[in-house]
Order: sequence, then structure tokens, then C-alpha cells
Amino acid sequence: MSQCIGALTLVVPDYDQAITFYTQSLGFALVEDSDLGDGKRWVLVAPPGSTETRLLLAKAVSPDQRAAVGNQTGGRVFLFLHTDNFARDHANYTSRGVTFLESPRREPYGTVAVFVDPFGNKWDLLQPAVG
Repeated sequence: MSQCIGALTLVVPDYDQAITFYTQSLGFALVEDSDLGDGKRWVLVAPPGSTETRLLLAKAVSPDQRAAVGNQTGGRVFLFLHTDNFARDHANYTSRGVTFLESPRREPYGTVAVFVDPFGNKWDLLQPAVG
């Protein structure tokens, strides 16, 4: 048996603003942007080289959903973006205006720094330790 997580929903305030951040600031690919009618879209983005998990950008429409934007995990780091070259990606993201909440640090599990997307979600940029 083989399984994988195909997509995770990320509630955002606006489709186009989210697409712009994820594709231009982080360099993600826009995998799909389909109109579902009534103002709904099916928007999938994925980091370069990703073959399985996608982010489904879902526009918040109810008061509860709007309240969850940027706080889907109660203030904890929500998503972990693994990289094969931390220094390259950290420099690229910084030059594109991505806000890091801390300086890069080395941990037993790898090199890491927390950044935040424009909606308030915390991410780890992480180059896992080798072996």
C-alpha cells in the first residue's frame, strides 16, 4: 500500500494575493487555478521539485474562516519547507521581502529559521541534517 498527503488547505483572505506571494516570493509553481463558480476557485501551489503534497489556497468566506487566517495552529509553526540549500533559499527569500522572525540557527535536526507569510502563518525553512 502506498499513500501520501495530496494537499493541505491553507485559508487565505484573497486568492490572487496568496498566489502572488507563493509564486513570486517563494518561487512555488501554480499547479492549478480552476474556477468553481460562485467566486470559488481550486488553487494548488507547490514548491519547486515537489511531487506529492500541494497547498490548496482556500479563500476565507465565513467569519470563523476569516478569524482562522494566519492562526490555523494557534500561533505555532504551521508548515515546514524542506530545502537542499538553506543559504540559497534564505538569501533568495530575504531579497524578495520575505519576513524572517529569527536569524538562521543550527539544531541537531538541521539548519532552520522561522518566516511568516503575509497572512500570519509561521513556516520553518529547514535544511535537514545529513545522516
